[in-house]
Amino acid sequence: MPADRPSRARFVLVLWLCGLAGVLYLDRVCFAQAVEPIQNELKLTNSEIGTVAMAFTIAYGLFEIPTGRLGDRYGSRSVLVRIVVWWSVFTALTGAAWGFASLVTIRFLFGAGEAGAFPNAARVISRWFPVAERGRVQGVMLAAAQLGGAVAPLAAAAVIEYAGWKWAFVVFGAVGVVWAVGFYVWFRDDPATHPGVNEAELATIRAGVEVRPADPGPVPWAAVLTNRGIIVLGTIMVIGAFYTYLSYTWLPKYLQAARGLDNMTAGRLASLVLAGSAGGVFLGGLLADRITTRAADPVAARRRVAVGCYLTAAACLFAGARADDAVAACWLMAAAMLAMHLTLPNWWSTAIPQCGRHVGALFGLMNGVGVVGAAASQKFAGVFTDWRKGLGYVGRAQWDPLFDVYVGVLVCGAVAWALYRHRPLPDAPGAAPGA
Repeated sequence: MPADRPSRARFVLVLWLCGLAGVLYLDRVCFAQAVEPIQNELKLTNSEIGTVAMAFTIAYGLFEIPTGRLGDRYGSRSVLVRIVVWWSVFTALTGAAWGFASLVTIRFLFGAGEAGAFPNAARVISRWFPVAERGRVQGVMLAAAQLGGAVAPLAAAAVIEYAGWKWAFVVFGAVGVVWAVGFYVWFRDDPATHPGVNEAELATIRAGVEVRPADPGPVPWAAVLTNRGIIVLGTIMVIGAFYTYLSYTWLPKYLQAARGLDNMTAGRLASLVLAGSAGGVFLGGLLADRITTRAADPVAARRRVAVGCYLTAAACLFAGARADDAVAACWLMAAAMLAMHLTLPNWWSTAIPQCGRHVGALFGLMNGVGVVGAAASQKFAGVFTDWRKGLGYVGRAQWDPLFDVYVGVLVCGAVAWALYRHRPLPDAPGAAPGA
């Protein structure tokens, strides 16, 4: 390649990030397809399964900020490799659970291991890609995550049919170890030290971007915790997680218990719904870059798009819960997932500049508080459906009223986006806080 032409190492990195995101969601979502056989073998109620799901989510939230901070201080290469190996081991060990307590413990440790993956990925993106390319990279990576989640129900259903639910977790856990070894060999935290990056590509990466120090210094927590931008973006993540974890945790169970579908059919339709989220984040990434380069006020443009998307998602979910045909219901639910997830790359494109130089720690904070919504969703769905069962309801009468709560939450998401305003954080001691 001529010396004056940029090398393309950053595009190879996109593939590594897609692999990371895809395996992360594959391992996270495959649990949902195994809920029915796990309940049958270990004799667990819906409420107990909700607690098991919460164990992962709470651990994920607790360790999100410290693991993001580790990436800021020591670099994302070693931290990401540790994350993936840890979560892969505990994915495999899920199949060794022998009862409620052991399953809760294993899933808690799985969540602790997975924490920090996205904050460190955000840190990698902020150092390896120019601003004008970040939306597409985020969109493609998040699409890969959702594709991993979309593949998980169908793949898990097939492995469960062939080898049982225990071996399904062993198979999925092995995939992450392969990724971790390859990534450690190829990646470097600083693109300037990567043998595949020439001077022209490095200039492209750093065009118009501040070269940040390896250690950004102490986080100005007093300013962070009173910053309107941080608070609203964190709230949006809580709301989005509450909605999406209904599908991530309970959708296959709903399709079997309420709609009367068998394991494989439920897996196929659950994959269809989650494929909607993959399409949403891919299109959202393209839109995020278009807004970056063309909008006079990118923040206002992202805000308007997000409000419309959340309201569209609410309408589609409302209609889907009332559709008598299971396939039609799943198409409408897929449309709801697409609309809501179209906002996610725009959330990333909003959050990274909002974090300033503390991307790992503060992205971890805002992404991590989403576990409040995720955990609440997982437990709420289990308790609600057990409560309805105790009242004598079965099938759709037991499950369908649940969806109206989630419709209301999506409307709240539109309101939260409407309230967002960018408020810069101080980058140096003595700077005025952006509250």
